[in-house]
Amino acid sequence: MDWVNAVIQGILLGGLYALFAAGLSLIFGVMRLVNIAHGDLIVLAAFLGLTVTNTLGINPLLSMAIVVPIMATVGYALQRLVLNRTIGDDILPPLLVTFGLSVIIQNALLEIYTADPQKMNAGAIETASVPLPGGLNVGVLPLLMFATAVVIIAGLEWVFYRSAWGRAFRAASDNPQIAQLMGLDKNHVYALAMALSLMIVGVAGVFLGIRTSFDPAIGPGRLIFGFEAVIIGGLGNMWGTLAGGIILGVSQNFGALINPGWQLLAGHLAFLVVLAVRPRGLFARIEG
Repeated sequence: MDWVNAVIQGILLGGLYALFAAGLSLIFGVMRLVNIAHGDLIVLAAFLGLTVTNTLGINPLLSMAIVVPIMATVGYALQRLVLNRTIGDDILPPLLVTFGLSVIIQNALLEIYTADPQKMNAGAIETASVPLPGGLNVGVLPLLMFATAVVIIAGLEWVFYRSAWGRAFRAASDNPQIAQLMGLDKNHVYALAMALSLMIVGVAGVFLGIRTSFDPAIGPGRLIFGFEAVIIGGLGNMWGTLAGGIILGVSQNFGALINPGWQLLAGHLAFLVVLAVRPRGLFARIEG
């Protein structure tokens, strides 16, 4: 039953990793932009949730109602005022700018919040569980995180392939020059994509802050988990991103079951195996 429990808990952990990865996959799919600061933006959202929770005295889950719009505004402004100026045929300028942004965010958070680990308290939901056959229990909070990831990814799929925003995203991604000629403002479209990405980051950051302790330096680690989930699932495939997160979570739990020191190593090894066997990921990019 220990192995069964490791699979179940790994699947639920994969939901959080999918939230880390979904926004990353979105902006890469639309703009071909690799955001090195993505992990630090997740941590920024966690600290915003902490500030809102402490200031207003509300449950951290309710803080999403404030954190998500703030992160969306930050994303739109960041893309419109800074990152749009770096996008072009050369991938180096966006990499350098987002790396610099990562350094700025880490040091600003360190200055404001210090290096002490922080954690948000969501109350009884953190310890509540649902009993399963065989004496197993599944936490309500991990179930909520996984369900949220499924809903968000389903919503992204609908936006991309069933809405006017999605048609604009795909047009700007396929050929931004022709999209401009057809009347689309690619700068506005790119900014909307980044705003949508950081809305997901806002949700992921609050969940991260509830699930575990966090500090200003953990952003690069969250970035790696997000990248690995995206690559495992396949670039441009949102459901593949969820599958990648699940594979990563299950691998880490298997590693921890064998030896607690192997938890992160097992996830990285799973990523390398998939990369060696299927360099483009397990699932093809959805077209249409």
